Amino acid sequence: MADTGGEGGTACAAAPGQDIPEGLSGDPFTQVGAVADAVLYEGYLLYPYRRSSAKNRVRWQFGVLLPRTWVEADGPVAEGISGSADSWYQRTECLVRAAPDAVLRVRVRYLQLQRKQVEAPGEDGQYRPVESLRGDDGTAHLSFDEAVPYEADLAWPLAELLRGPCTAEVSAPPAVGTEELGAGRVVRRREHVRAHTTVAAEKLGDGLYRLCVRTENACEAPDARAPRAEALRQALLAAHTLLGGEGLEFVSQTDPPAALRDRARGCRNAFTFPVLGAPAEESADGATGPVLLSAPIILPDHPQVAPESPGDLHDAAEIDEILTLRTMLLTDEEKAEARATDPRAARILDRVDTMPPEVFANLHGAIRSLAPVTEAPEARPAWWQEGGDAGLSPTTDTVAVDGVPLGTGSRVRLNPRLRGADAQDMFLVGRTAEVAGVFHDVDGSVHLAVTVDDDPAAELHGWYGRFHYFRPDELEPLGGGAEPRP
Repeated sequence: MADTGGEGGTACAAAPGQDIPEGLSGDPFTQVGAVADAVLYEGYLLYPYRRSSAKNRVRWQFGVLLPRTWVEADGPVAEGISGSADSWYQRTECLVRAAPDAVLRVRVRYLQLQRKQVEAPGEDGQYRPVESLRGDDGTAHLSFDEAVPYEADLAWPLAELLRGPCTAEVSAPPAVGTEELGAGRVVRRREHVRAHTTVAAEKLGDGLYRLCVRTENACEAPDARAPRAEALRQALLAAHTLLGGEGLEFVSQTDPPAALRDRARGCRNAFTFPVLGAPAEESADGATGPVLLSAPIILPDHPQVAPESPGDLHDAAEIDEILTLRTMLLTDEEKAEARATDPRAARILDRVDTMPPEVFANLHGAIRSLAPVTEAPEARPAWWQEGGDAGLSPTTDTVAVDGVPLGTGSRVRLNPRLRGADAQDMFLVGRTAEVAGVFHDVDGSVHLAVTVDDDPAAELHGWYGRFHYFRPDELEPLGGGAEPRP
């Protein structure tokens, strides 16, 4: 069980009735640990790392598995291949080459929300919640939502999975911890997060199998109409899965061997994206590897944390140098608030404030390869070129919304979904915008790129091709719409 004070700890579990087989007691996921941790804490707390920052009031955007009753209060979820939309489950399907006596190792990881509540004693001696408090040592403390990591290690022989699906509990227990401050106290509470993982295997050919790993939130929401902040207390945050084991060789979903491409395309992943997670054998005929990382963020095969990175900034999609420079420019008052907000924010500030010049210089950039580009333009992936995909053209395609064809130049009002929308989209409710293009995604869905009317950098964003993207049902046509494509 995770500890009950401070920032919490990591809990582990084995599948019911399953001991880790002899010879598999080592950790097969060591090589991908740093990347998995970056996924776990992606968006945990964002620059400027202060509670008062608007974007730190709308957190937990990736791999969020909430109670099903809460998620489906407005209807079933629409499946996608990445986890930026709220769901109540994740499904990973992949191909694996395996010996008949192979044992599959599964590690399910997520964050469990922890409420940090500052309390001060009243005149009657009873503690009451307050927003902030300064301890006897002068240290400031703010009430805020934290999160602690939880992981469950599961193991099944492949032969057992072929006889039928196997299910294990991956629930995180409740906990309460108290930290005395002299002038008051900090109470940290975690609610019970009930969840389970089901694994199934199907034989496709000699030594080739399809695996399906499905993790579900098994909680019942007390109130299906509760605010999202309340529902998150029973959620799996940043949920992701690692697959590995002796005698297993996973097939790349993005670059499979030619003979397996059709079967790889047949794997259906929901709210997660599996990639090879460790150095592996690669050739002109595709890639395979001994470890698979199935994350709610779309990654390439064999993702790695840059060796120049001095530590986690909780935003793996940003550039360390830029975030470090911005953090250096925070005022003393802003830094004091960030330190009082969260212990992880305090550690980031400590690292930035004491960073040696040579470490900072390394953040400026690195050349990974000097290999010349030999591909002709026509040989490059089609999605890099307008017109590269036959029949698709973002600048001339249209999509009908309420009977109005929308395309480049159309005027719209933005109405993002209240549940499952990206945090940045939530700030744009009711704003007007212009459509810049119609894009067809790899999972078959359609999104419209728009520029917001009152954005002072709209022209610059359009020049760089940086847009906001919305589903057709999140837009309200204004005017007659675009001319249909001939």
